[in-house]
Amino acid sequence: MGDAGLRTDGLLEAQPRMGVRNLHNFIYCPRLFYFRWVENIFQENADTVTGSDVHRNVDTPSKLNDPKELGLPEGSKLRSLRLESESLGLIGVVDIVEGGPDGAEVIDYKKGSARRDSEGERVAKEPDAMQVAAHAMLLREHGVAVAHSAIYYAADKRRVPVELTDELLSKTRQAITDAKALAASGHCPPPLKNDPRCLYCSAYPICLPNESLWWARRHKVIGQDPQLSFGFTGSSDESIRDQILEALDFAAESTDKEPTLQPPRPEHNDGEVLVVQTPGTQIGQHGDQLVVSLKGTEMRKIPGQQVRAIYCYGAIQITAQAVGTCLELGIDVAYFSPAGRFLGMLGGLPASGVDARRGQYRLFELPGVRLQLAREVTRAKIHNQRVMLMRNGDVPDNVVHVLASFRDATEAARDMTELLGIEGSAAAIYFEQFESMLKQREDWKFDWHGRNRRPPRDPVNALLSLGYSMLAKEITGVCYTVGLDPFLGFMHQPRYGRPALALDLMEEFRPLIADSVTISLINRGELGPEDFMRNANGTFLTDRGRKPFWEAWFRRLDTEVSHPEFGYKMAYRRMLEVQARQLWRFVRGEALAYHGFVTR
Repeated sequence: MGDAGLRTDGLLEAQPRMGVRNLHNFIYCPRLFYFRWVENIFQENADTVTGSDVHRNVDTPSKLNDPKELGLPEGSKLRSLRLESESLGLIGVVDIVEGGPDGAEVIDYKKGSARRDSEGERVAKEPDAMQVAAHAMLLREHGVAVAHSAIYYAADKRRVPVELTDELLSKTRQAITDAKALAASGHCPPPLKNDPRCLYCSAYPICLPNESLWWARRHKVIGQDPQLSFGFTGSSDESIRDQILEALDFAAESTDKEPTLQPPRPEHNDGEVLVVQTPGTQIGQHGDQLVVSLKGTEMRKIPGQQVRAIYCYGAIQITAQAVGTCLELGIDVAYFSPAGRFLGMLGGLPASGVDARRGQYRLFELPGVRLQLAREVTRAKIHNQRVMLMRNGDVPDNVVHVLASFRDATEAARDMTELLGIEGSAAAIYFEQFESMLKQREDWKFDWHGRNRRPPRDPVNALLSLGYSMLAKEITGVCYTVGLDPFLGFMHQPRYGRPALALDLMEEFRPLIADSVTISLINRGELGPEDFMRNANGTFLTDRGRKPFWEAWFRRLDTEVSHPEFGYKMAYRRMLEVQARQLWRFVRGEALAYHGFVTR
């Protein structure tokens, strides 16, 4: 778990005080509450940003030494009052407290509109009413007599009174108890089903409620086989299988009606990737802008909020102030050698996701689990290689049939050695036919004799190696984002500095992204032999050649593709995250299988 109810050495620690906003999350949706408070997973969306703007007028705290000594005389006002209560186990910030003739009035600010009752009157939404009731309870704990409460709805530009009845206060106390019990249970609740609240929830791209129900129900019947495709054999393995099945019990409650699948909204699709590759360039900060300069000359300014990532090639310097801004804004800074080899990345704290990482460490110790996942990503990879040849190449029918047989054989592989043999045989055939996907050009005779690397010895292999390096970087960042450990994989062996899980998850995307970028650059004439340099260390793109590579790379990541199961379209960049989220569910015990991404 995250912060709420941690177990250390078998002992249950006392829960920290719960935020009143977390209580609001619980009333709105227990799953959102679990993500936010227990796992510390939070995602901004347009609504939360607007809500922050609404609060700007009340977020400057009033000076106050002790609320017990204040008394709040009539006409007085306090803003952003922070209060804690040991007995309630709550901590909260009251937006506004106003002194009145018969006691204080508590006011919370909300960005939206009030709901309408049966008579058309504006009334507070239940989560909002219980939140302001909790604030009133905090004030009373500190000796302040609270007579009234209200919600100010910014969209309506009016206050809506909330009567502090015994019933409301009792419901609020019960909600506090229930929320703490859920946090201590260590079990993330199931998602809501076909609920309109999901469409307005900031956690929607993380939760994927209807997709989660689909993934779980899809394998509920298969899960009754104790051996399954997990390869469970020992009693401890069976215990883990039972835990997964227990976590999936909610899937049995599904009705005949399929969940309505909505395209998941992107989390971080907005923003620019800043690529810096001129030696001696410095990235600094001035105000809210990142400043790129070379030898003291300012080359470019860009607002930090508009930057999604920074890629640094070779001797690029970043000031401490700029680093702090990148960490604060969640801007990933990736470092590459001058030739394009991915060295590592600077990023902020990863998503809490402790449940997922604990499940990852436990399940990836099981050979059957690793084999099941490896079968699926290898099956998807071979399928996508076959599709690439069918779409772009001129290959004999027997090659297509052999690749199909290799793809289907993955499901029967008895161990990792046999599976890797199938994968290697398919890859050999694929790269034997790779040149058929490249248009022959008068100005460029390809020196292609199959796949080579470390170092790449020809331009085509140089592009493939750079593409694979970039794909590993992209998925490493995605793993951090969703709360997985990118260095513990199920197929690639862990080594120092090697993002094994990222290498696993990229297998199914190698043909569709990295190979596709290579083919596109050559066939569209965007690169020529003059854009490569050869030396004793191998063949690499020149600085000039990297510009069209980046254009093709981002173009491919922004290309929309249909999801093979759900039908809606999304960019490849987002698809990488959806696949990682699916594995995230598997290791948390919310799904019995992982489905590789395949194209048609």
